[in-house]
Amino acid sequence: MHLNEFQRDALSTAIYPGQGETTGLAYAALGLAGEAGEVGNKVKKILRDDDGILTEEKAEQIASEIGDVLWYAAAVAEEIDYDLAEIATGVVRKLRDRQERGVLAGSGDKR
Repeated sequence: MHLNEFQRDALSTAIYPGQGETTGLAYAALGLAGEAGEVGNKVKKILRDDDGILTEEKAEQIASEIGDVLWYAAAVAEEIDYDLAEIATGVVRKLRDRQERGVLAGSGDKR
């Protein structure tokens, strides 16, 4: 599935307050942060409870949470009037440029 197709299909299921307004952007961004936190939390529990051993079941749970992250990323992109393919192309271009200039590692947006 292509990113823009995913975005269109995923958002056909969207029902949340303030869609198309600043409230909708806030809702989608908070949902994205929450779902990303759930990915991290599942990984943390593998370290804490499972001696760092990733099982098939735990991998499936993480994959499901990543799906939710993607859904909310699509919603945020829609709220700012971007498509996911455009965003993905831009980030790859940015990272390749940094790699070519030898500044891939480090910190800061403007490097």
